[in-house]
Amino acid sequence: MSNVLAQELIEAGVHFGHRASRWNPKMRPYIHGRKNLIHIIDVRETVRGLLRARKYLKQVASTGSLVLFVGTKRQGVEAVAREASRCGMPYVSDRWLGGTLTNFRTIRNRLARLEELEKLMPSEEFGAYSKKMQSSLRREFRKMERNLGGIRTLSRLPECLVVFDPKKEKNAVNEARKMGITTVALIDTDCDPDLVDLPIPGNDDSIRSIELVAARLADAILEGKSASGTAAQVAAEGADTGDAAGKSAPRARGNVAKRTAPRPPRPN
Repeated sequence: MSNVLAQELIEAGVHFGHRASRWNPKMRPYIHGRKNLIHIIDVRETVRGLLRARKYLKQVASTGSLVLFVGTKRQGVEAVAREASRCGMPYVSDRWLGGTLTNFRTIRNRLARLEELEKLMPSEEFGAYSKKMQSSLRREFRKMERNLGGIRTLSRLPECLVVFDPKKEKNAVNEARKMGITTVALIDTDCDPDLVDLPIPGNDDSIRSIELVAARLADAILEGKSASGTAAQVAAEGADTGDAAGKSAPRARGNVAKRTAPRPPRPN
């Protein structure tokens, strides 16, 4: 599997880093070499990081916790939104709103307002407003939908953040660190790997690179959900079987209890 994954990563151009003059010295362990003034990322380190991230996300998804995808770079907006939606997780693809994690209560209030507007606009009550007020409400709805649409299912703080380019998403990473939330990140040669918990060294500027990594991580989340659902189904079937067995044999247990009950002492 590792060989196949490495080949896919190379074909997607994940191993291409930034210009050598823009590198972060802390990325030295993940760099294989340099060619034409461009750093080449060690694909073996990319595979290791991706496999570790997949294993962790599978565990997180199996417990029913949330994973928040964050990718506002133009190259990865569509991929992040698509893959997060595919695995049923919230995402931020337009811009990171300050306080999304550290001021979560306010964000939940704004989400409630978004739901309120969504119910109001198709109703007859909306027609009773003046044209100016209708235009204002539509503008408010469009703005909120653009900024908050991806995190409508964020009913509680996430267990993990999946970030594409932590240098650009530094506000999201800083909030996650303050709240003790684990961060999984696709990091290029100009990033600081110490700021994230599970780094995946790779090209964070290529559309194909972001699509491949996002798809692999989304697959891991779906596997975790599937395993969780299977375990819950087996547990439910076991409980039903136990209940049926318990209902069918109360008399037998009573007879056994009578036979094994200690006899009262004889009177002298």
